[in-house]
Parts: sequence; C-alpha cells; structure tokens
Amino acid sequence: MTTDAEVLARLADRRPLLVASDYDGVLARLRDVPGEAVPEPWAPDLLRRLAAAPDVTVALVSGRGVADLRTTSGLGEPFRFVGSHGAEFDDGLDPAAAAERDLLVEAVQPLVDAVPGARLEVKPAAVAVHVRTVADRAAATALLERAAAAAGPHHTAKPGKDVLELAVTDADKGTAVLRLADQLGADGVLYLGDDVTDEDAFTALAPRVGGVTVKVGDGDTAAGHRVADLDGVRALLEHLATALGA
Repeated sequence: MTTDAEVLARLADRRPLLVASDYDGVLARLRDVPGEAVPEPWAPDLLRRLAAAPDVTVALVSGRGVADLRTTSGLGEPFRFVGSHGAEFDDGLDPAAAAERDLLVEAVQPLVDAVPGARLEVKPAAVAVHVRTVADRAAATALLERAAAAAGPHHTAKPGKDVLELAVTDADKGTAVLRLADQLGADGVLYLGDDVTDEDAFTALAPRVGGVTVKVGDGDTAAGHRVADLDGVRALLEHLATALGA
C-alpha cells in the first residue's frame, strides 16, 4: 500500500497536475495550540519546488479557515488555499453561512465553558469543539456528545482527533478537491491527509483516473497508499519533485 516510485513517475507525466494536501498532521505536526502548528522546516521550500514545475498547482486543504491557514502556515503565493473543509475557497465565504455560524456559537459556547480544558474554535463556516487538553477523558467524550446534540439537522458533524467540528454547510474536502481539479482541468491529482475528514477526499478521488491518494499514519482508510509519518510525507514529495524535474 506504500506509494512507490513507479506510481509517482506516472503521476508526474499527467499535466496539469494538482498536488493537494491537508495541513495539520501532514505538513505540520499536531499541536495542542493550533496557532503553534508551524510547517515542518522542509515543507515550504519543497512545496515551492513542486509549484514551480510546469503545469503544477499546489493547494493546502484544511479544516482551518483560509485566513487562519495562511497566517499559521506563513505561506501565500503561488499556493491555492481551501479552508473550512471545502466551504471556503480563496475568494471567500457566503455571508449567510457566517450568520448561521454565529447562532451555532451561541448554542455551543456554554457547553464548552462548563468543561475545564475544552476550547471552542470559531471558523468561517463552522465551530470546532477541542478536547485534546481536557484531563477528564469521560468529560471530554460527554462534551462532544452534547455538542453534537446541540447542532441542528442542517449542520454537518465532522469528527476528528479529539475534536468535533460542526459545519454550517454540507461541503467536504472531497467535493472541494474535485471542484478545484475541474477548475484547473487537472489530468492528475495527488491528495495527502491524515484525519477522518480527509476520507471524503480519498473516496471522491478513488474512481478518478489519475487520482492518487495517500493516508498519513495508521488506521482504516479509503486511500490507495500510505506513509507512516511526516518523514514519509517529505520523502514522497521529494520523489515527486524529482520526477517532475523540479
């Protein structure tokens, strides 16, 4: 299930090529404080090498809002950014979605405030209940259950690692990556991800000719390939850069 050199060589022959990746847990190590999740030292230059190859677009796809993703990563041009699990692109967010998000904050904030160590993150099109730093694990689980119950039928629950995101749209990373690929007329697409929400992208790309999906870490997955950790991500992207002549 590993991604071998032959797969990457075939992918490099497909142009235009979209190289898309989740950020946290793939290009940056997971941190208790999301704002401290800076890119791995190798990531910016390696991503720029890929983006400099002819007919190659590099995109960061994240549950973070686009503004947060830009700030935390320190990256800008020439990269594309997809935030809020696909609800937000470079060109912004529908104001109606922001208003709906504010109503969701009012419903969930008191629940989070009642659990020591829990934190509510407000995103452009969602709220995320973080319990990574909650010492009482039973209380953490109960909080996530209460938050899910407080959401309305028009909200979309996106569970992750010690986090529950409640989105005000039904967008996901799969529809977002397909949309961006279609905009670019991409003949090949590489997607890397490590979390539950990345499975939407793995599933969406599975039937696509020229689609290569890579799971980072262990666990069941719909991805076609796997690397063990961030060092594996670096090795894979370096092999691809070489295949692209970048």
